[in-house]
Amino acid sequence: MSHPPIPPTAELRASRLEPARPRPQLVRSSFVELDGTWGFAYDDRNVGLAEGWFDGRDLAGTILVPFPPESRASGIGDTGFHPVVWYRREISEEDLTAAGHGDRRRALLHFGAVDYRARVWVNGIAVGEHIGGHTPFVLDVTDALGRHDGPDVIVVRAEDDPHDLAQPRGKQDWEAGAHAIWYHRTTGIWQPVWIESVGEQHVTDLHWTSDLAAGTARVDVTLARRTPTRVEVAIAHDGEVLGTAAVDANGLSASLTVPLAGQSNGQAYERLVWRPGSPVLLDAWVTTVVGDQATDVVASYLGLREVGTAHGAMLLNDRPIVLRSVLSQGYWPTSHLAAPSADALRREAELVLELGFNAVRVHQKIEDDRFLYWADRLGLLVWGEMAATYTFSAQSVQRTVSEWTEAVLRDRSHPCIITWVPLNESWGVQHIAARADQRALAEALYHLTHALDTTRPVISNDGWELGTSDLWTIHDYEADGGVLSRRYDIPESQLRRDLEGIGPAGRRLRLAGTQDGEQPIMVTEFGGVKFAAAAAAADSWGYSEASDVDDYVRRVDEIIGAVRSGTRGFRGRPDGLAGWCWTQLTDTMQEQNGLLTEDREPKADLARLRALIAGDET
Repeated sequence: MSHPPIPPTAELRASRLEPARPRPQLVRSSFVELDGTWGFAYDDRNVGLAEGWFDGRDLAGTILVPFPPESRASGIGDTGFHPVVWYRREISEEDLTAAGHGDRRRALLHFGAVDYRARVWVNGIAVGEHIGGHTPFVLDVTDALGRHDGPDVIVVRAEDDPHDLAQPRGKQDWEAGAHAIWYHRTTGIWQPVWIESVGEQHVTDLHWTSDLAAGTARVDVTLARRTPTRVEVAIAHDGEVLGTAAVDANGLSASLTVPLAGQSNGQAYERLVWRPGSPVLLDAWVTTVVGDQATDVVASYLGLREVGTAHGAMLLNDRPIVLRSVLSQGYWPTSHLAAPSADALRREAELVLELGFNAVRVHQKIEDDRFLYWADRLGLLVWGEMAATYTFSAQSVQRTVSEWTEAVLRDRSHPCIITWVPLNESWGVQHIAARADQRALAEALYHLTHALDTTRPVISNDGWELGTSDLWTIHDYEADGGVLSRRYDIPESQLRRDLEGIGPAGRRLRLAGTQDGEQPIMVTEFGGVKFAAAAAAADSWGYSEASDVDDYVRRVDEIIGAVRSGTRGFRGRPDGLAGWCWTQLTDTMQEQNGLLTEDREPKADLARLRALIAGDET
């Protein structure tokens, strides 16, 4: 028996959910967050496993999840070395009822991120584990529920060795105190935890792509079970059904191509195309039907857009776009890598746009995907970047490949993401110019990323020592605007010749044997002007320093102006830099070189800063 796709009047519209939901492109109404107060204990002697702490016993302390214990927001605020921590939370009958759990329903327990190695028990029964501090995982806990009278109990053991440099850690410090450009560690649960109820057959993953020339959208659906299933999809915008499709699946996956009404009209199709300034999101619903029963209904959304490069330009929807980007550490003083609230993620995206940028590079962090949701809704372009290891070994390679694969698969349907950055400044491959094995890893990550996602450019090693790459990128913290003008306000042909040599940081820009194919050229880190209105700590720093607010504005104007004048499209210029990325959005601990303080307050009048950043480009 065939069922029509779910109508666009469905109550759940993924593109308009507020506050933002975890896993925003695959949401259900059967959902309950488990954040809040959990039991907590350090296990510095690593005796918890031997003593059976997983049995659900009370723990000595409490913590506010999802904030890491190093942060004040957690209620603990201990930044010392604690490599093993334990969590405990009861799941009440009310929780399960609210999540829609019942007969012939499966209970799925989700973790947004647990740093770094997590093991989970329910009622003393091991239900699964995960390795990787930035990526989500889900566990089917159905068979462990209801094993005794009273509430069910979740126990989590998290192991995060601060001295393990083969662990992808990004900007998390391995020393006792934060130093140089590294910050306090983030241990354990640091993104939302939730539980939801599903049918025996259900959707486990969705991947959206679009073909603007054909006027179609495609969804690849992953299913939980290998059973004959009808998969149906409907796509709508503002209550108008744009297209539907259905297919009979016998395996664990199904692919559906949906022709979209009106998109074949060459004069009108841009009405629904996603881009900065017009971030149109389409709502979608995917239904699985087994026999005559709908077993799952998920709400999703997508953006119709394509990214590419040609003739030295970055292309969005086949039109050149110059990136005005800012580097963000995604770090807050009270909650560290965890956002202080869902609203804080929205405000972060809004601030980037209000400052006049059209893109953000979230640095050395796989960001909470609720931030990507707001970037999708607001029209903010995002660079997706991997957290680095700080040594090279077989173990570091395996961990990087595994976690980066999970990150790309999680985020590849977000229209906001415009490029991927698996490596930065040769971190973890410090001798890439001399060692074939380290260069091989960079090449492998480049090709792996394209194997997982064919729709975006990949920067193989941002900043210098680039091998195979879709963009040529340069890090340059020169503080003299005149010097920067001489480097970048030059013809593109000269820029390309300069790529053959040593870059501003004293490292070769391209590896030996790398060929130029007219890839876009960008300055992807520059600026870094320190300014602290109040007395700054003795260990605070930037790449140059301003004496007062007027001096700060002058320096920002001089540096940004010098690089912007070298971009294509500037005052009719036909060629030049394809974009740039200013360092950085906010002060972050000892780094006092943000445009905003760590509390997200502008260091100068926001309109004045916007005029420097955007100029007449908005």
